[in-house]
Amino acid sequence: MPPFTRREFVVTSLAAGFAAAVRPVSAQTVVTTDSDGLIAGEVKIPAGGGEIPGYRAMPASGKSFPVVLVVQEIFGVHEHIRDVCRRFAKLGHLAVAPELFARQGDVSKIADAQEIVATVVSKVPDAQVMSDLDATVAWAGKTGGNVAKLGITGFCWGGRIVWLYAAHNPQLKAGVAWYGRLVGQPTANSPRNPVDWAYQLKCPVLGLYGGADQGIPVATIDQMKAAAAAAGKAKQVEFFIYEGVPHGFNADYRPSYRKEAAEDGWRRMLAFFKAHGVS
Repeated sequence: MPPFTRREFVVTSLAAGFAAAVRPVSAQTVVTTDSDGLIAGEVKIPAGGGEIPGYRAMPASGKSFPVVLVVQEIFGVHEHIRDVCRRFAKLGHLAVAPELFARQGDVSKIADAQEIVATVVSKVPDAQVMSDLDATVAWAGKTGGNVAKLGITGFCWGGRIVWLYAAHNPQLKAGVAWYGRLVGQPTANSPRNPVDWAYQLKCPVLGLYGGADQGIPVATIDQMKAAAAAAGKAKQVEFFIYEGVPHGFNADYRPSYRKEAAEDGWRRMLAFFKAHGVS
């Protein structure tokens, strides 16, 4: 992968609040986690010729915390993703969400989701994302995290990245993918999809999906299971499908939120991480 120079970083700090494309938020359902007892806030992560901004939360006392990478939706590291980091920190983790679109554009100010995908997200190479996540792991290991207990979780766009990173980094103990796309047409920036990497999975991955997700048919989950089985990786792949539940069911700030499924998914994620050494 070519080196990235400092001038190629478009986003140098995180925007406050929620991304423009998701406003107005569904205020009555938003989960808000305070930072009492935590060290929480924006950080700078050395990566590929410069620094990417990110959000880190961890307990204010103690050391050598299990590390969880939190991977954003297409809306970037906005308030929802930051809150997820604080939820993990309250449970004793160092959780960090790097802004993985930092070189391609600031999605926080774009009001249309399709425009976000066309002008920014589609231009983000998978190889760049893997490199930036590796850099984030290295940074976390130097700033209070125990990367021998490394997990990753992500949502939508980030759910797909969870699968790719589980095939990329042998340090990873476990991944939990929330409604991440599994198949798709290859592009220059995304030449392979999770189903194509099943044979390379290096750790167990739990997939949490909605049975009524219009963009991710259950048949594609079956494809992923079959690919993993064919590669002798069937035990590395676990799915839980919430029947009648749409895409984005953990997004408590959007109409797609489904409280029961979101809370159950959170419990399953924590249990999965604990079972595989991310605790």
